[in-house]
Amino acid sequence: MALNLAQKKEVVAELANVATKAHSLVAAEYAGLTVEQLTELRKKARETGVFLKVAKNTLVRRAVEGTEFECTKDQLTGPLVYAFSTEDPGAAGRLIKEFAKANEQLKAKLVAIGGKAYPASHVDVLASLPTREQALGMLLSVLVQPATMLVRVLAEPASQLARATNAVAQQKQAA
Repeated sequence: MALNLAQKKEVVAELANVATKAHSLVAAEYAGLTVEQLTELRKKARETGVFLKVAKNTLVRRAVEGTEFECTKDQLTGPLVYAFSTEDPGAAGRLIKEFAKANEQLKAKLVAIGGKAYPASHVDVLASLPTREQALGMLLSVLVQPATMLVRVLAEPASQLARATNAVAQQKQAA
């Protein structure tokens, strides 16, 4: 169904709004997927905080102007589904990678993050980025480690004294 001018402007505005807030973009070829498979992909996208949209490439080119995804304009060809990570940078990569395992028709075409476009092979790199919770956990462990080591160092003389006292007590009992 063809869109009228007002609907096209609405799609461009919606995509531009998402693109300004998104952390990363994965564009994937979806030719050969059934409606049920696309519906399942959209459901998973909603659950993981990924904005998923099938739109005309010319509309997407207009929408990404002035955003960090402008670098992808020349590579937007063919039937593509666009996955914007709105919560954490790796979410779109994980979504496309996991869904492509079960559905061979879905093929990543390009990845964009930080104002640079990368080939489809970088989906694995994007998917391996930690989630926000994982990153915070790693940061916390790095911050806690020096304090833990300090406590161990400060406690060591007392434990050595206790072991020495215990050894002397055992020698006296044996004698």
